[in-house]
Amino acid sequence: MDDFLRQPATRAVSLALRETQDPRAWSDLLFLEAWEMHRPSNLGATLRANQIRRANPALIAEIERELRAAH
Repeated sequence: MDDFLRQPATRAVSLALRETQDPRAWSDLLFLEAWEMHRPSNLGATLRANQIRRANPALIAEIERELRAAH
């Protein structure tokens, strides 16, 4: 999946993307959002997601809130 072609599914990630011009940060934010939505069992993906989660606790809380509200 090419992260640069994917649009964010949550307002929280959409707003976070507006605040950065770093393509690596875009990739991380879109990856994290996708991981929160689907939680694959792949160890590498889980480790990457956990690193990003630790660095962005407020963003995670907002993503989780939005996803719970959507379901």
